[in-house]
Amino acid sequence: MKPAADKPDASLSQRIGALETRKLHALHNPKKGVWYGLGMFGMIGWSVAVPVLAGTALGVWLDRRYPQTFSWTVTLLFAGLVVGCLTAWVWVTKEGNEPPAQTTKTPSDD
Repeated sequence: MKPAADKPDASLSQRIGALETRKLHALHNPKKGVWYGLGMFGMIGWSVAVPVLAGTALGVWLDRRYPQTFSWTVTLLFAGLVVGCLTAWVWVTKEGNEPPAQTTKTPSDD
């Protein structure tokens, strides 16, 4: 039986590999700052709020101009909410699938 000192430490190599993978991921995917998060939060908010407000305004106008047995305001408010949520979902999905930022190659990369 071999002594324990002669066996390579598999967990050490796994930890080093995991650290290297994290380092490469961080290098190719720069961290997005607070302003990016606030901008995304604002974009999502506006992409939902604008269609809801536009649908509500159009619904109020239609209710006054062409009264019906149902409420145009509630109907178009809901339609604006659906459109806004779909718009926000598409935008967030597109942002999440963005390719990693290109980094400049250093001589040590060759």
